[in-house]
Amino acid sequence: MYQQGSRLPGERASKLGHLDVLNSELVQELVRQFEFPEPQTGDNSGTPWTPFTEKAPPLRIIFAVDGSLQIVQSEGLPRREIAFVKTALLRLDPTAIAKLDPDFPHPLALKKMMADSALYHSTVFPLKNVQIPGSKNLDAVRKIIFESIKDPRLEGQPYETLKWLLYRKWSGKLHKSPNFDCPHCAEEVPGLPPDSDTETCPHCLEHLYVTDVVGFHLEMLEDSASQGIASAYMLIHETLMLFSAIRFFWEQNRKLLSDVLFIKDGPLTLRGQYSKLVPTIRDFLEFAKTEGSPINLFGQEKTGAFVDHLLSVERFAPPKTKDDHPHYAILSHQFIREEIQRTPDKANEYGKRTNYGEKVFVKLDPYHSMVLSVPTGQYIQRPDFPKVKEDLIGFDRIMATLPTIVSHRHQGAILPVELANGVASLSSYPSAKVLRVFAGLD
Repeated sequence: MYQQGSRLPGERASKLGHLDVLNSELVQELVRQFEFPEPQTGDNSGTPWTPFTEKAPPLRIIFAVDGSLQIVQSEGLPRREIAFVKTALLRLDPTAIAKLDPDFPHPLALKKMMADSALYHSTVFPLKNVQIPGSKNLDAVRKIIFESIKDPRLEGQPYETLKWLLYRKWSGKLHKSPNFDCPHCAEEVPGLPPDSDTETCPHCLEHLYVTDVVGFHLEMLEDSASQGIASAYMLIHETLMLFSAIRFFWEQNRKLLSDVLFIKDGPLTLRGQYSKLVPTIRDFLEFAKTEGSPINLFGQEKTGAFVDHLLSVERFAPPKTKDDHPHYAILSHQFIREEIQRTPDKANEYGKRTNYGEKVFVKLDPYHSMVLSVPTGQYIQRPDFPKVKEDLIGFDRIMATLPTIVSHRHQGAILPVELANGVASLSSYPSAKVLRVFAGLD
């Protein structure tokens, strides 16, 4: 459709164009099913709920990470766009959380808890019709990414964590980085030398950054950056912030690591070209488990197909009274494919290339349920995996900690994610208006 211009209105969709479609009997039946659905009387998917009866001790320290993205557009023509990105890492004491009212926490108590406990990072990306003089758009954005990850306010810790993962420093031995496509000539670069920051492409002799290994440049358009590069940067930086905290304990106090809980807002997933980080993350989590320093980590999903499925079946699942034990349901690859994705057999099992966590439904009481993503270490390509809670790293202690960090302000909410979101949030209003003024677009 034609977009609205400065003088003339945009083209609108026809209100009557869909009427002919309704002549189809199939379409009429679908409309009837939509308007008058059959009542749901039970969980037809057979979600494998299991009571949690263990008496594991709650984890003593909690870190939570979240991010926010705001696209700001100019009013005039041509349209200009920039993207503000912010990520935050929050450290919390479960003992202090337990003293808060889960329904109506006092604002001053929250402010005191968050004082000196949050680290945040922010940057901005040029998207449409915003150019840096004397620099190609591709090179400008690559340099922004390289310098942003080295943020001096965070003492460059996310940048060091990126190298720690890419070069597998956690193993005690340095390795080459994964292979990647050169942003200049698109030829495959067979990895950067161990611990290098920059290098020269062996094919075109152009300059390379270690951040190019991640593949941000593959999101770039010829003369501008897409919104996808800003959202990808936010996701990668959230991961680096969280693993910076993990790396700190790994290098400074590994004994304490098993008493720390790390929480990410969103699934433990990296898709597309960014999934090249997944194997090294899995290898590290497996290595830490075998070394006796398991990483207690989970991601919480708040939207998507898994949340929709849980909302449709939770009322049929235990616990149904506050005196009942909490329940959990570990979702195997086969269950996900058949009951949630509803797809035929595939060559690769669910999440083989992209996930470093497996899906779990948790219902703590009659009113509080959530979707978690919990690591297993190495990926096991088996339809019935994961099957038991022992397959999930630190699951007993995660379950023991969840009741102490519940928030009743939102459905399925936990306080660390709620607070991290408060630090990282760039809401549409009024923050977007402030960002527009700051960016000179008003």
